[in-house]
Amino acid sequence: MSEQQIQQQIRLALGKGDARLWRNNTGALRDENGRLVSYGLCKGSADLIGFRSIEVGSQRIAQFVALEVKTATGRPTEEQRHFLALVERMGGISAIVRSVEEAEQALRGPPG
Repeated sequence: MSEQQIQQQIRLALGKGDARLWRNNTGALRDENGRLVSYGLCKGSADLIGFRSIEVGSQRIAQFVALEVKTATGRPTEEQRHFLALVERMGGISAIVRSVEEAEQALRGPPG
């Protein structure tokens, strides 16, 4: 199964209820005047970004989510690893996932 197919399965399966996920395309292209136009969050940002709604005390907040989707043999780049580590340090959820099941586990958080 391709990375794009896995991303779509995850986005459709988890983008409801207490979570919302969007495809984050990154890159650059030249416009009709030849100017380079960059798009997406930043180099290395995750394939799927969004939030999940959680309760902290008596308040409901949105926690940032970044999921880097890979095939069974795919490996993250250095930039992708750095982005995921930053999200984690700042209190968000980040993970490298290869299936809907792994993405579900990431949104549930660590065991215990």
